[in-house]
Parts: sequence; C-alpha cells; structure tokens
Amino acid sequence: MSTTRVDGKPETSRGQDAIRILLIITAAAEPLPPEPAGGPAPADAVAVLHSQVRLQKLDFWVRNPEYFANELLAEYEQTGDVTFLDQATAILESDEPQVRRYPMLRYLFGAYEPLDDALAVLRSAGLVVRRKRGTEARVHRHDYYLTRPGRAAADRIVREAPVFGYYVRRTRLVARFAEGQGGTRLKERQYEQDEYRNTVIGDRIGSIAERVRERLRRLAVPVGVSTP
Repeated sequence: MSTTRVDGKPETSRGQDAIRILLIITAAAEPLPPEPAGGPAPADAVAVLHSQVRLQKLDFWVRNPEYFANELLAEYEQTGDVTFLDQATAILESDEPQVRRYPMLRYLFGAYEPLDDALAVLRSAGLVVRRKRGTEARVHRHDYYLTRPGRAAADRIVREAPVFGYYVRRTRLVARFAEGQGGTRLKERQYEQDEYRNTVIGDRIGSIAERVRERLRRLAVPVGVSTP
C-alpha cells in the first residue's frame, strides 16, 4: 500500500483502509451459528466477526508488526514452538517495523482508529454489514457480517491483486494467532506493553521495535553461550 505523510506520520487512504479491514474480517470471521428466522444476520451473510474491540485489536497487530512479533516471541518462550520464533525473526529482520507500520491512537480502551469511512466503503458495496447489539440508548457490541459478495471480493484480491499480498498473508497469520481469543483478551495482551499502556490518551502509540529486536537477540543465543 502506498501512503501519504501528514506531519511526518504515515497515513493510509480510505480505500486502503477498506481493503485491509475487509481482509481482517475475512480472515478472522467465524462461521454463522444457527439462528432463528428474523435474527440479526443479513440474508447473504456467510461469517461474522464479533465486537469492535476485537476488530480494533486485530487491526493494531496488522498495523504494528513489531508488537505482533513481540507476541510471537512470547508464545515461543511459553511453548517452545520454533514456528513462532521463525515468524518473529522474519518480521524483525525485515524493514516491516519501519515501512509497514501505521501507528494507532491510544484511546480509553486501548488502540483505536475511526473505522467509519472504511466501513462505509464496504457497506455501500454490500461487502460487510454492521449490526449493533443492545438498545438504542446503549449499544453493547458491534458485529461485522461478511457477505457472499464480500468473500468473493476478498477472493479476487487474493487472486488478482498481488500488491496486497503482504496484507493477505499478515491478516491470515494474525487471525490464526488470535483464534479463540476475544477482544477483551487481545486488549489485555496489548496493555501488557508499557509503551502502549502509558501512551497519553489521544496520542499515537509509539514503536517498540528496538526493544523487541533485543529480545529476539537474547532468545537466539543458544543455552550456555554468553553474549559479549
């Protein structure tokens, strides 16, 4: 994705945001459960991603590769599965933390970026439908339904738009990593990082690339070998 720069900060366009959000929803949405006629799901829905919190937190990891790499390293330390180490190494030894990073705002409940414009693009094309749960006075949750045309559009991106290949691969990897974890759990994991937690509300969350690269260097040293 190409970017413009505002005050020295990388910014994505409305269309780029729409494609990224469509790919996240496609990768992370769950099959629709059986529901009675007249339920909230649109007639042409094929899957659903529950909660704006979960969507925002998945988007944070897509937009901030070094934070996602840090989670991969944590998973490696916990499980010993070298797949996580290899995935983190590929991110941190590339230029992703610099050229693929699009900072998000720190809001009351963590990383946040307004999605209305991107979702308006998707809704107007019939690709994603948002449903609100709760009452008119108090909305408890937003659900994002992927429609058949939405899945077809995502499939066309995979087949016919190699320029978006990075985001296809990354959204799938993030979705697999976050499988089974709700928005609240993802928020808790992200709040464990001091830089994230201590960012002033309304400011953009800073990078942790150098700290995570140092963590990778420590983990890459074989047991019994001292570092200089």
